[in-house]
Amino acid sequence: MLTSILSISLGAILINNFIFSQFLGCCPFLGCSSKVDTAVGMGLAVTFVMGLASAICWVVNEYVLMPLGLAFLQTLTFILVIAALVQFVEMFLKKSIPSLYSALGIYLPLITTNCAVLGVVLLNVQNKYNFLESTVYGITGGLGFLLAIVLFASVRERVEFAEYPKSFEGFPICLVTASLLALAFMGFSGMKIFG
Repeated sequence: MLTSILSISLGAILINNFIFSQFLGCCPFLGCSSKVDTAVGMGLAVTFVMGLASAICWVVNEYVLMPLGLAFLQTLTFILVIAALVQFVEMFLKKSIPSLYSALGIYLPLITTNCAVLGVVLLNVQNKYNFLESTVYGITGGLGFLLAIVLFASVRERVEFAEYPKSFEGFPICLVTASLLALAFMGFSGMKIFG
């Protein structure tokens, strides 16, 4: 069991990183990564939502949808659960950390439609993970997102002061930077975890 959990964790953080290997959740990744502080806030919010959504959606799927023969409503149900969690996070940040709430702006409610968050719960079902494996996959998938967005934000902060051709100013240099980081993460794809 520990081997399975460790394998899922390393896979979600490094080998099958949602941003750099599966290319899910790129909108908030590109939108909230201009400053490290904002990137950390977004990464933590996504990690929280992914972990909790994985746990709640597993329970809803196993004890409500499957027994009632409503498996065809999985995607809709999962989106509703994720939307409720994002509303909770949004209210919490607005009350507790208003500066982070305003810094995240429109990208905070967009966690609801973040394909990485929906992707993790759908992959839990597809991979037939149990409750613990689903929750671990959600949390470590979020940690992989956090790692990716913080690395990207720190590189973007440094690239801001670098010299490069005028045609690369703005978004093009962001895409070049993201692609180089993705190439670096693809090096983990040859990693053999166990056995």
